[in-house]
Amino acid sequence: MAKKPVRKRAAGGSGRSDMRKKLMEAAKTAQKKAYCPYSRYPVGAAVLTDSGRIYTGCNVENASFGLAICAERVAIFKAVSHGDKRIKALCVAAKSAKPCGACRQVIIEFAHKDAEMIYLDWQPLEKKEKITITTAGKLLPHAFDPSEAGL
Repeated sequence: MAKKPVRKRAAGGSGRSDMRKKLMEAAKTAQKKAYCPYSRYPVGAAVLTDSGRIYTGCNVENASFGLAICAERVAIFKAVSHGDKRIKALCVAAKSAKPCGACRQVIIEFAHKDAEMIYLDWQPLEKKEKITITTAGKLLPHAFDPSEAGL
């Protein structure tokens, strides 16, 4: 279910900082719900859409490994299923957090090229946290872009 819309703030850096904190906390919370009995690699994700809503997802594994789904795609598909098809920002939380190739292609489909991508390398037991920020346009060089293909 979608969370309440993020409140907009006046121009300035604190609004973006608040948004990042909310996304990171939402991704951490989602990570705790991961179903990963085979890899024992929990991942959480949170996406902020143009509507201001935040959607979360966690990885869900299956004994038939090919049927597993990543946290990023769960969060994006939840947003899309609620009618939110444009991503302004995404945060993924895990040890050595980075989207896989399939997730990168899905992100390219729904995110603005300048959408902020936050990788939260979060290791709560070691009390370590490293944040890396990039943009959707830098995730996948030479990505298949449906708009460029006339689709």
